[in-house]
Amino acid sequence: MSQTDMQTAQHLGSVKLLVATLVVHTIGPQMVLVLPGFVQALVEYAGFSEGSAGFVASAEMFGMMAGAALLMVLMSKINWRILFYGALTILLVTNIASIFSYDQWSMMILRFCAGTAGGLLVSLSYTVFGMTDRPDRNFALGIFFVLLYGAVVYPFLPTLFAWGGLMGLMIFMAACTVLGFFFVHILPTKIKESDVASTGSTNLDWGRRALAILAMLIFFAANFAVWTYLFRIGVVGGISEQDVAEGLSISQFFGMAGAFACAAAGTRFGRSRMLILAIIGCSAMVYALLGIKDAFMYLLIVGFYQFFWNMAHPYLLAAMASFDASGRTVVYATFAQFLGIAVGPTIAALFVIEGDFGTILMLSSGLLLVTTVCIFIPLRKWKQLMKLT
Repeated sequence: MSQTDMQTAQHLGSVKLLVATLVVHTIGPQMVLVLPGFVQALVEYAGFSEGSAGFVASAEMFGMMAGAALLMVLMSKINWRILFYGALTILLVTNIASIFSYDQWSMMILRFCAGTAGGLLVSLSYTVFGMTDRPDRNFALGIFFVLLYGAVVYPFLPTLFAWGGLMGLMIFMAACTVLGFFFVHILPTKIKESDVASTGSTNLDWGRRALAILAMLIFFAANFAVWTYLFRIGVVGGISEQDVAEGLSISQFFGMAGAFACAAAGTRFGRSRMLILAIIGCSAMVYALLGIKDAFMYLLIVGFYQFFWNMAHPYLLAAMASFDASGRTVVYATFAQFLGIAVGPTIAALFVIEGDFGTILMLSSGLLLVTTVCIFIPLRKWKQLMKLT
């Protein structure tokens, strides 16, 4: 190994790089993390209908998908730090501009651009995580810190809304975006594939890999159809804004527990078994939202929903990484994840009836069960192939 390669390897294992990537990775999906609160702000404080708010949220999610697709083209051609700086700049400008947007279409355009920047930040951060010396741990930390962000921010949403409505939320997010600029100089300019060693992978046929990627798409579409209106589901169910905000905040800690349950258990109890258990748990909790009666019940349901969701997500990422040695499946699965995030709010907006979310909840619960079938087939084949190696 040359001296340059040794320096690259040392940098990939550095704490400074990990911290910088965690910060930027958390900034990228800010809107995703507070999406129910953003929808609430659009409806209650900016005069949007519930349907229009759903389409605005969907525009941002489609932007994230576009950002992930754009990265596939740009990451091998442009200095990564330029990409980080450019994406942060776009995110900052669009967050500020959103304060002065009062109609659905201008807001959709702004949030699409913001989503594109966020998608670039998240996808490129995923790439850096995957190339570090301990990717499993670092993916888990990435999930932990985005959940921590939600846990810290949600209790303050009513205060932000009382102070400035939608403007309060946008100013806060713009301020967080500024923080990212101070960490970009630590991030790599580019990483060669030869700097990274892949282990525990085998090559599935493209048919089964496509089925796995479809599972990622359906999983995130179903969950984000629910997540988009999770704040509204609580409020319409007779729970106060403050109780809903606190319930969603506490649920982030359930989500952290789910992520670390995955990290602690690993494949000890079987990846297929644990992943399918987690997805079925998601489905059950979504269905249970049909019967919420008070704030404590809402807290328990959304808490365990977050637990199972964030237990399933790392297992899905690990499964995608194991399906081929080149890493291409992870890239396509990341795109499918963002496509699901984008499609989910659109599905919800099409089926929402003012004050009635029953159709969305039943549809999403059923789609999550479909996900278990789609991911089980490639996982079973992967397990057979691993026994032969």
